[in-house]
Amino acid sequence: MVIGTAGHIDHGKTSLVKALTGQDTDRLKEEKERGISIDLGFAHFDLPGGSRVGVVDVPGHERFIRNMLAGAHGIDLVLFTVAADDGVMPQTEEHLDILHLLGVEQAIFVITKSDLANDARVREVQEEIRVLTKGTALGHSPVLPFSFVTGEGLPELRDSIIQRLRTYQRRRSNGYFRLPVDRAFSLQGHGLVVTGTAVSGETRVGDRVRSLPRGGVFRVRSIQIHDEQVAVATACQRVALNLSGPERHTIERGDVIGHDNLTRTSVRFDAYVEVRSSTAGVKSHQRVRVHIGTAERMGKLIVLDAKDKIGPKQAAYCQIALSEPVHILRRDRFVIRDETAQRTLAGGVIVHPWPGKHKKSDSGLQQRLRAFHDGDLADIVNSYIAESHDFAVASGDLCQFLNLRDEELEASLAHVASVRAFSFEETTLYAIEARLQKLSVDALRALAEYHSDHPLAAGMDVEDLRVRLRYHVAPRLFRICMEQLERQGGLVRNGSILRLPDHDTQLGAREQALAQRIVLLLSADPLAPPDVRQIEAETGRPHASVIEVLGVMERQRTLVRVSSELYFLADAIASAKAAIHDCLLKRNELTPAGLRDLLGTSRKYAIPLLEYFDRDGSSPSSLEIRVG
Repeated sequence: MVIGTAGHIDHGKTSLVKALTGQDTDRLKEEKERGISIDLGFAHFDLPGGSRVGVVDVPGHERFIRNMLAGAHGIDLVLFTVAADDGVMPQTEEHLDILHLLGVEQAIFVITKSDLANDARVREVQEEIRVLTKGTALGHSPVLPFSFVTGEGLPELRDSIIQRLRTYQRRRSNGYFRLPVDRAFSLQGHGLVVTGTAVSGETRVGDRVRSLPRGGVFRVRSIQIHDEQVAVATACQRVALNLSGPERHTIERGDVIGHDNLTRTSVRFDAYVEVRSSTAGVKSHQRVRVHIGTAERMGKLIVLDAKDKIGPKQAAYCQIALSEPVHILRRDRFVIRDETAQRTLAGGVIVHPWPGKHKKSDSGLQQRLRAFHDGDLADIVNSYIAESHDFAVASGDLCQFLNLRDEELEASLAHVASVRAFSFEETTLYAIEARLQKLSVDALRALAEYHSDHPLAAGMDVEDLRVRLRYHVAPRLFRICMEQLERQGGLVRNGSILRLPDHDTQLGAREQALAQRIVLLLSADPLAPPDVRQIEAETGRPHASVIEVLGVMERQRTLVRVSSELYFLADAIASAKAAIHDCLLKRNELTPAGLRDLLGTSRKYAIPLLEYFDRDGSSPSSLEIRVG
């Protein structure tokens, strides 16, 4: 687990860590010279039973809040220092706001420098802390006095830490591995090393990982936790990764090292934003600084409520547009500071990491945001798929949105009745039942409209129907849906042609006259019939009408389509087939020239007839027909 410090400058955070661990976390020369912490410091100590706890020591000066924020994410327990002589100070209040906004739920308040105050003063500071923390998640935390000089209170503090960590509900290590980077450096003989507090998942030596938002892919060469080599690192641990990969790829604080399947970054996100009581509130379209994980970005806050402002102690859904991309996922927490980095304004939790732009008038917007924020799994997945322009969402996309590995997603959705899974060799697609029902209704309506516009057509090609519908449905998935609709009796499928069960292609009086005229034209010379263009010219009817009637006659088996432009009477095809069969029984082979002479026709018709018999699979004889 990971312990963090918090508190005003010069309130003894680094001394407290040194007393607990024996390690000095001020590692920079400037820190030694000035006697204050400037950047993050790191230490560790062992608990009874062998567990090892990481410690992140943060700077307290207001100028280094950005560094404090980089270290405050991912901690399980905070040691919050308040000096006995000073009491509650400005950075005491701001650090408490930050911890509250980041969702930290476990704390021990340490009244440091107790050797400089009498018992009455210690009680005064205790009361100040109680007043400050009232109404926050840390309001019932223990308050203990401590002196680095005399050692007073150190045993009691150790016991309290052990008790808190033993009873604390440790975060689960499910989902993909993610490590917000707080340090990156090159180590001679080893190469690139990155450190941070892992916030989810696990990684092993040899795994492929990705740097986001820059996108470089690396392999984990080795892992260290508290200076010890290990084979695996999980959430809630301070981790150092030695990475091998692109030599010129840059990694710096604010990047995230994640599982190779994590690919998405964000330039805007939807969030539930809470404003603290110490500020005047935030306005829509206000420019702010956004701190997420170890990253800091400039951004613009847009209030999605009816009001254009969120006042003190109020909360509302907002969209925040960022100046640069960042890797975030749903349920990540963040802190908002003013544009000049002078004070903390608000913070909250991400409900959608990569949404589209919204209008306040969007129907159902607040309901969807609430579903993403605190809905159950079915609500979240239904809302996410419903927002997609695609009919179904690939498992990889949904895994990233929920931060679940493939097997975790499959197990989680197995009993969600409103979500259907369609598995293919390469992926799994998830669709919602409501959209499946809508697809069926739309498909049947489109078929009915097509039959009305083309009464003589056998039906509609499955691909023509797919592209005509509202949603983008993958061809393979669409065919599966149509096969299901066919099994339910909603439509009839003949090859790639779909029609409604009651669709009947009966010719009307005008079409009957055209059909009779076509039969006469084809009967004049049955084995040398006119082609489609000649039929159009002879009948004076447009191409579309002639093709529709020819199609009906073909389905009624009056005609046989030999090629795209040639139709023969069915009786003529039967006669040709019989003649070829008798000939081949005598000669063993038949050339196109021989067929031309046998049927008394020309090569223009002989070649298409031979190709038709071969294509149709109904060769007139098992003997050889040579085409050439």
